[in-house]
Amino acid sequence: MIVRLIGLVLVLQGLNSCDNDNMLDTANPANLEVELNIADDGSGKVEIQATADNTIAYALYIGAASEPEAENTSGLFEYVFLQPGYYQVEVRAYGTSGRYIKEVRQVVIDMSNDVSIGDGYISPLTYDGYELVWNDEFDGSEIDEANWVFETGSGCPNLCGWGNNELQYYRKDNAWIEEDALVIEARNESFQGSEYTSARLKTQGKQSFRYGRVDIRALLPEGQGIWPALWMLGSNISSVGWPACGEIDIMEKIGGEGRENEVHGTLHWDNDGHTYTGGSYTLGNGVFSDEYHVFSIEWDQTSIRWFVNNIQFHEIDISASHMSEFQENQFFIFNVAVGGNWPGSPDDTTVFPQQMKVDYIRVFQ
Repeated sequence: MIVRLIGLVLVLQGLNSCDNDNMLDTANPANLEVELNIADDGSGKVEIQATADNTIAYALYIGAASEPEAENTSGLFEYVFLQPGYYQVEVRAYGTSGRYIKEVRQVVIDMSNDVSIGDGYISPLTYDGYELVWNDEFDGSEIDEANWVFETGSGCPNLCGWGNNELQYYRKDNAWIEEDALVIEARNESFQGSEYTSARLKTQGKQSFRYGRVDIRALLPEGQGIWPALWMLGSNISSVGWPACGEIDIMEKIGGEGRENEVHGTLHWDNDGHTYTGGSYTLGNGVFSDEYHVFSIEWDQTSIRWFVNNIQFHEIDISASHMSEFQENQFFIFNVAVGGNWPGSPDDTTVFPQQMKVDYIRVFQ
């Protein structure tokens, strides 16, 4: 996080040189010091600690606001900026006289993600007993239309909210190739009646597979209400519908405090109605937005196994007759949803834009 102090103003408001010196010494604040700690994770969070002598209260002002953002007696404040840019931060310290001194700083909030594509786990190009049959390394200048098509809209009129009461409108403008990675960006912007936009890509009609190992290396977004997913649907969905087509969720993450270090792997199918089961994986250290991870499945006639960085965390037996959906071809879907029944809506802690970056997808059989 780049922090530049653009200006410093220290003012004692309303003092009169004729005031009694003793009153000034005891009733008016003095020696105000302010420390700023700006988070380096792109969250926009700033911690502010103010100390001053002869002080009974502190107030925090952001920008040109006429009313304080917060007031307290400790001088410790925390504020989250939702957008990058230049901001004015003002802290006032009040004495018993009612007068105050203030310190004003202008800071730069940089929300860029500094994670390199080389950071994190990288899976091998070969596995014993397997052959690489299809991959996309996203190393061109544009998204390869031989592999991917966009789903756009809000799901309406047939599936408004995409069946989950999601809040985003999917657009082609929200996905691109940058520095050898596929970028899918969720934004807080109004479009076609939706409050948020994002992107959803799929290989339907382009690439589909039955059985094998799938490796997807990705850097995940974060934040309350942010819902990235790397998943699959049965290629026969147009004729049999969902969930009869079957769904394999290779990775889903539900953003929010306390959930940024956990991902889920799940199956959905039709067994006299919608049926689902799955497991989850929790990182020992850090969160999934810290660096790239590889999300994998191994799929054969009898079972599907889930991995993070080649560590298996779940397995489901699919040999039962009522799970025949998973003996058929499936295509891939990559998306970042915003809101919905599972994650809940974004709140004032959610920083936009949020990006999921995919380094590669590889299918081995």
